[in-house]
Amino acid sequence: MPHQTIGKAVGLAVFASDALSSTAYATQEILVVLAAAGTIAFGYAFPIAIAIAALLAIVTISYEQTIHTYPGGGGAYIVARDNLGELPALVAGAALLTDYILTVAVSISSGVAQLTSASPALAQYRVPIAVAMVLLIMLINLRGVKESGITFAIPTYFFIVMMIITLGFSFVQYFTGTLGTVENPPHLETEVMVPITMFLILRAFSSGTTALTGVEAISNGITAFREPRSRNAGITLIWMSTILGVLFLSITFLTGQIGAVPSEHETVISQLARTAYDGRGILYLATITATTVILIMAANTAFADYPRLSALIAADGFLPRQLTFRGSRLVFSRGIATLALIASLLIIIFRASVTSLIPLYAIGVFLSFTISQSGMARRWRKSGHLEAGQQVQERGSTLKHDPRWKIKMIVNGFGALCTAIVTLVFAVTKFTTGAWIVLILTPTMVLIFWRIHMHYQSLAKSLSLSNYDVPVVQFQRHRVILPVSGVHRGTLQALNYARSLSGDVTAVHVSIDPIDSEKTRQKWNTWGNGTRLVVLDSPYRMLMEPLLEYVQELTRIRQTGEVITIIVPQFVPAKGWQNLLHTQTAFWLRNALFNIPDVVIIEVPYRT
Repeated sequence: MPHQTIGKAVGLAVFASDALSSTAYATQEILVVLAAAGTIAFGYAFPIAIAIAALLAIVTISYEQTIHTYPGGGGAYIVARDNLGELPALVAGAALLTDYILTVAVSISSGVAQLTSASPALAQYRVPIAVAMVLLIMLINLRGVKESGITFAIPTYFFIVMMIITLGFSFVQYFTGTLGTVENPPHLETEVMVPITMFLILRAFSSGTTALTGVEAISNGITAFREPRSRNAGITLIWMSTILGVLFLSITFLTGQIGAVPSEHETVISQLARTAYDGRGILYLATITATTVILIMAANTAFADYPRLSALIAADGFLPRQLTFRGSRLVFSRGIATLALIASLLIIIFRASVTSLIPLYAIGVFLSFTISQSGMARRWRKSGHLEAGQQVQERGSTLKHDPRWKIKMIVNGFGALCTAIVTLVFAVTKFTTGAWIVLILTPTMVLIFWRIHMHYQSLAKSLSLSNYDVPVVQFQRHRVILPVSGVHRGTLQALNYARSLSGDVTAVHVSIDPIDSEKTRQKWNTWGNGTRLVVLDSPYRMLMEPLLEYVQELTRIRQTGEVITIIVPQFVPAKGWQNLLHTQTAFWLRNALFNIPDVVIIEVPYRT
């Protein structure tokens, strides 16, 4: 594990690509909402961006405190679990997992939108292209954190450099008075004009807050950084937020100066680049390429954090335990595959449309912001009630007295208040356009978490050795049942194994065709070595049901201390694909027998 940790430069590429890439669509989403009131409303975009940048600063300061307090990572989930209880922690976990899934869907869809802006002929293929990109990033992440980080570092820094060049070139033109307006801008896709109201501005604000998604990613993945982890993660967070704020404000300001128009056919980044470079030359193509790649690579942040968070929740018993498994490359491979599958389904359902996916986006992450900062404020309050030098070990960290606890509590409390207001605004303004799905999905996921947890608790209780007495009744004899579909070498091999277990062996054949059954009976008389054969008639040609009824009857009349063992012959072909050529009767029979209590099932493989 120490050899798989990363430094600040690679960490910025791994955990900041989501936040940085949001600059490619956050401004556009503000304009999409304001467009309902006509181009005159576009003047509100920059003031809205300033408010969002201020919110970014508040959230960054809050999470910087979280990073140093919880060096083990886990972010909002761990903070809420230690300070607010399991229910708020599960709400935060559900919100973040939903947000990470949507991060992949939105960033990939936005990247494909950039691609189709430069090459409109590809627009009809955007769904398969998007799904292919998800699978590509999944494969890269399965190679390991360090390897994927190095892979993603080049496109991340290429995007930063190209955006600095494009924005710098645009600002030089702006200050020299040579910055023109967009030539042949897309048609403004607004049929009914609405007045400029506070509700409209709040809707635009809530859409623009997608720029903040990904800010929490570093706090969830602190363990990926080299020692000193908290310091490296904190510096990376400040780098990321500074770059994000500068790019977002610059893009929003300049798009207003050139008269950019939001459109599904051409993004505002494309309009800004071709205006700055006076056409679709090499620098324009480089900017669009960098933006497309960073948007696609932005999904890597979710692929880095979703498996880690799901593993933490699974370790607490609220998700399947399989998600805690690390593959040979020391990544949570099952979590990575799960994320890729769900995100691909969303892309297919919403046809890779960013505008359709955005209403589902960001509300989850702001809900987790609020819970996390509330938990941190509570933690500082608990810290203030400890004596100097006193320490209390909690599940996620060590709590000790902090002389500056009041200031830190105010910072986190104010952050919680701000993000709570944004969450409420988002829920109200985006409710009818899709936010209701997330508002229903989050409590549903929490309920699923609890059901999984109840199952694990019930299982642990039933298997516990506490107050357990060794049963008086011991197994005294085997009654062995051997299902046979025909008589061949595999059957005889299973029969020999059955006879080695017990002298009480019964072969059972289900008769579907009387002629074939008679042949089986004759062969058994020759090769069965005196073992009794029971033939079950099945006039409706059902194979499983007569056999299951027979076994269930045996379990009902079995004697005390008697164990019923079912020997299932299993054919193993020479090559795996050859399984497709066989009916897999043994597989279905074994699964059906598992549901019968007090029965032991043994598979005897045979090969040709």
